[in-house]
Amino acid sequence: MNFQQLRSIREAARRGYNLTEVANVLFTSQPGVSRQIRELEEELGVEIFERNGKRLTGLTNPGKGILPIIDRLLLEAENLRQASDEYSRETSGTLTVATTHTQARYVLPKVVQAFRTACPDVRVALQQSSPEHIAEWVLSGKADIGIATEGLSQFDGLISFPCYRWNHVIVVPDGHPLLSYSTIGLEQLAAYPLITYDLGFTGRSHIDAAFKQAGFATDIVLTAMDSDVIQQYVALGLGVGIVASMAVEHGRENGLRPIDATHLFAPNVTRLAVRRGTYLRSYTYDFILRFAPELRLADIEAAMSSQT
Repeated sequence: MNFQQLRSIREAARRGYNLTEVANVLFTSQPGVSRQIRELEEELGVEIFERNGKRLTGLTNPGKGILPIIDRLLLEAENLRQASDEYSRETSGTLTVATTHTQARYVLPKVVQAFRTACPDVRVALQQSSPEHIAEWVLSGKADIGIATEGLSQFDGLISFPCYRWNHVIVVPDGHPLLSYSTIGLEQLAAYPLITYDLGFTGRSHIDAAFKQAGFATDIVLTAMDSDVIQQYVALGLGVGIVASMAVEHGRENGLRPIDATHLFAPNVTRLAVRRGTYLRSYTYDFILRFAPELRLADIEAAMSSQT
């Protein structure tokens, strides 16, 4: 039994049993992957995968029990490497942070700047995508930390921490009729075409829930992942924007006027997630506490040591 065999099994399950993709990920050949899988099955004396001819089609019942053990073995092997790096190279390494565009653009710059000052020998790699992909990257070990507003608390394999609360803001061009209201209601807002985030991004679920609960239909004419893109189209007159408050607070001068919407939409909570059971380098703890200073190191360590 060797780690290449274990990785072949794990990646085959992750890649939908497509051995060509597995071979690309592991930088080997498809016959090599097939051989590694077959050799481990022969050593264990059980079939891990169901087959249709030579093609893998799923996990057998024994395979469903074996796969979590393989995941744990590979995780502990990675933890061993991380622990050895911690003691041999305490202040150097690469911290990979998977996050959304909004967090990367508006929240993380000052955090990364302070972190780099404190840990100058640690490289920071930012990966930007949807909350679902962020969770997948952390679960697979491709990212050390995931930061997003939606979805991270829904994955059993992740430990997530609430970091800060924020609200949505309405943005309109200067002179827009909505600026004449002392307080805007959902009825007035629903009368205009809207531009906001894609489904699953940056608190979009709270926006949809507010209109649905109030019984108002909306005309969402354009969606995007990027707060800057949303505001650009608002500036062109295509509709009224609903964006994250930090995007307005830190945004460029673009001729837009913000309107308070804290009374319209539920507040959002940005969460930071790490993979359950993983070994965190000391500089990873440093980054977490800089991003969420209200968290306590003892609470983070207690959560990481718990396997339930």
